[in-house]
Amino acid sequence: MDTTALDDPVGGSLHGNHAHLARRIDRAATYLPDVTTFAAVDPGDGREWDDLARLLGPGASADLFSCPAPPPPHWPEFFRLEGRQLILPGALAATPTAADVVELGAADVAEMLDLVERTRPGPFWPRTHELGPYLGIRDAEGLLVAMAGVRLRPPGWSEISAVCTAPEARGRGYAAQLIGGLVDRITALGDRPFLHVAAANTAAIGLYERLGFRTRTPVTFRGFHVPGEVVSNSAMRVGGVHDGDRV
Repeated sequence: MDTTALDDPVGGSLHGNHAHLARRIDRAATYLPDVTTFAAVDPGDGREWDDLARLLGPGASADLFSCPAPPPPHWPEFFRLEGRQLILPGALAATPTAADVVELGAADVAEMLDLVERTRPGPFWPRTHELGPYLGIRDAEGLLVAMAGVRLRPPGWSEISAVCTAPEARGRGYAAQLIGGLVDRITALGDRPFLHVAAANTAAIGLYERLGFRTRTPVTFRGFHVPGEVVSNSAMRVGGVHDGDRV
């Protein structure tokens, strides 16, 4: 199984499946506003950071997620979180099918944002669902109580993200059911599923491992401030960072 594309999943997505959702200057790229804040650079002689600085603007935040290349030393780091990248090397374990799963889209954004605010699974913006698909489960009153979706899509892979369940609906197997639905859709596309999670979120890691996911590598989620003015061999921007799925 070739996992090379997972070394830089943001860059691979921006240059491939998500090129239509990207904005770029030379060797730097990031997503369109309100889609997500992740940025990436093509490694070179250091001037790629100048490109990113021009793209994001002086004083902005650079959300480098799991970017393998750190920016120059005078880029102040303001966020760091240790995490894991997991892949599904075999078949997914059996998942429950007790609830009806619905496709989520633009009409559901307000509810999706409300659920994210209550559960804080990680960064999610008004247009994040366009990376999708996103799936959800509603309670008897029609309220959205669980969701999960596809975010990054480097070549051959699709990332499961924003797995979250409202506190009052936990313990019913909704997260596992939604992951099962996404794995079916991902494999139908010819991709393989992967995901990221905060290292401290042992509950989510336990769920993923029971479903058959295994840790591929540790990752560090990082945010940096773009220097106040563009200088040689530096630049970039940021937005939100993964907090860990709430299942």
